[in-house]
Amino acid sequence: MASVNIYLNFNGNCKEAFAFYKSVFGGEFSFYGTFGEMPPQENYPTSESDKDMIMHVSLPISKETILMGSDTGSNYPDVTFGNNFSISVNTESKDEADRIFAALSEGGKVNMPMGDVFWGSYFGAFEDKFGVNWMVSFDLNPQ
Repeated sequence: MASVNIYLNFNGNCKEAFAFYKSVFGGEFSFYGTFGEMPPQENYPTSESDKDMIMHVSLPISKETILMGSDTGSNYPDVTFGNNFSISVNTESKDEADRIFAALSEGGKVNMPMGDVFWGSYFGAFEDKFGVNWMVSFDLNPQ
């Protein structure tokens, strides 16, 4: 069964926002990484101004829910109300990831097709035909 979490996007203040969320919910970040720590990406160069911005952060807030987020960086348009979040679906298999991705993205706009990514997931992202942002992933290296 897939799990669903909310993924928030920020215009450079993700670090501040997640420090606040951590102060409210408690706990520890299960992942915290900046764009500067990311391996070089041929199609997505990292500018000096983006290196300290958050590439990904995960804060478990209950047994079932993880609040996740990132800054958009200069390679992406600024987020505005309505497009500052994605629904993140974590699946139990690649087949399930492919099925959900194909069904939900039909008639929408694929931003990143499903594929293996450097953080150890099989991952893809898209905007569905209703304008809702989705991310689908399968953890290739479960802990």
